[in-house]
Amino acid sequence: MKTTNQLVVVISHGLDNERASVAWSIANGGVKSGLEVSVFLVSAAVDWVRKGAADNVHLNPLDPSMKEMVDGIINNGCPVGVCPPCAKVRGYEAGDFIAGVSIEGSGFIHERIKEGAQVMTF
Repeated sequence: MKTTNQLVVVISHGLDNERASVAWSIANGGVKSGLEVSVFLVSAAVDWVRKGAADNVHLNPLDPSMKEMVDGIINNGCPVGVCPPCAKVRGYEAGDFIAGVSIEGSGFIHERIKEGAQVMTF
């Protein structure tokens, strides 16, 4: 079995669900721990990276703001992928998302898994 220091965090919860705050917090903690973190957004979670959407969201008062957590992942160069059908059904295109985010198919996750990445889902 391959071993790696990769972590893929799959988030399906959107702007109104505290589980998303936990997911972004764990992703940022992974970066601080030296892991190669990737985030894949599906379902309502695609809203997290829509321009301006997370700017005023603070789900858990003990965590940093959601904008800070999303920016922490982006600013550390972590790949962030958005599920194509999930974006399309909401009428989103690549230009609707913040810089550093790409629309990616499930291969985004599969390639990392084949390299030995651990996957956490929220």
